[in-house]
Amino acid sequence: MKLKSLVAVIAMLFAFSFCNASCSNDNERDPGENNENGNNDTISTTKMKITIGTTVFTATLYNNPSAAELKAMLPLTLNMTELNGNEKYYDFPGSFSVNASVGGDIKAGDLMLYGDNVLVLFYKSFNTSYSYTKLGYIDNPVGLATALGAGNVAVKLENN
Repeated sequence: MKLKSLVAVIAMLFAFSFCNASCSNDNERDPGENNENGNNDTISTTKMKITIGTTVFTATLYNNPSAAELKAMLPLTLNMTELNGNEKYYDFPGSFSVNASVGGDIKAGDLMLYGDNVLVLFYKSFNTSYSYTKLGYIDNPVGLATALGAGNVAVKLENN
């Protein structure tokens, strides 16, 4: 009887460890995952508050020069322009340091740079062949598309 119980426990532990290693949520991000060009954008503990109307989101910034440059500019209120039914963007007058890689799977809540001066906040998930520099992501993007609405919108970025 004890042997059957031990075998059952070992089988359950094996199944759990296998699922833990291979089961994932599409909204999860792997902070140590290499980009297609070999860059390793690690997550920092740096948080940013993003306010759209009365809705507040918390974003986590990657540990890279571009994100640090954005953080140094805070607080900012940007009038972001609607594009393609999946993103809002803002053209900064100056350039950022960039290290772009092919976008691949864009997730709702991703915050990126297109080129060296266009800040993009994605509110829908999709796949792309365009190249972006990763800045960070909204921790919980539930309600983001609703908050951003269908047209242009004012978005406030500030230190958290």
